[in-house]
Amino acid sequence: MSAMILSIEDLTVSFDGFKAVDSLNFYVEENQVHVVIGPNGAGKTTLLDMICGKTRPSAGSIRFKDLQLANMIEYQITRAGVGRKFQNPSVYEDLTVRENLDISSPDKRGIFNCLFARKDKALQAEIEHIAEMIFLHDQLGRKAGLLSHGQKQWLEIGMLLMQRPELLLLDEPVAGMSAGEREKTAGLLKQIAKGRAMVIIEHDMEFVKSVADKVTVLHQGKTLAYGSMDQVQNDPRVIDVYLGH
Repeated sequence: MSAMILSIEDLTVSFDGFKAVDSLNFYVEENQVHVVIGPNGAGKTTLLDMICGKTRPSAGSIRFKDLQLANMIEYQITRAGVGRKFQNPSVYEDLTVRENLDISSPDKRGIFNCLFARKDKALQAEIEHIAEMIFLHDQLGRKAGLLSHGQKQWLEIGMLLMQRPELLLLDEPVAGMSAGEREKTAGLLKQIAKGRAMVIIEHDMEFVKSVADKVTVLHQGKTLAYGSMDQVQNDPRVIDVYLGH
């Protein structure tokens, strides 16, 4: 059995008296792709916000390896090995693909250092390798603002990989992609899952089937179901509150 990399217990957050996440228990093992699904307003993005430090929990524990993330702020959590991709791709549009990857390295601190520091051969080899993985090797010299939506999604995943995270949090990584792009992204995520864990929020059930080791269904801030994709999609409660609609 794999070791647990993320252990969330009794996690709660309230906004003006409304519990967006309510006494949630959630666990992710090393090298596991754990997909979170559920209707809008179920607390999915709020869960990621609390793991990465964007939102402070009202109560509960978020343990990443031997660290208590609930006591840390965003940049500390990033440096500890947790990478977050938001729903809409966030890239530096006036910089090239290579420069976007370069600036994302933990060895760099800020745009000025990225553009004017001595180019390290090992770092450049890493950039070339990741660009190949994310299908953008032939776009390395192109400005990110000229990429398609799907390519920007891939670039942001590559920027996360440059941070060398042990846990990746991905919010709807195939939103707005074509069928072909979704298929390529599924292959990419399965490749990069070797050696790191992932928590993915997604609504595309075919995509979920292709990548998920485990699936948690959230409803009203609580776990409605947990298991394999086959188990949760055949659960009458899940069909009633989510899949059936």
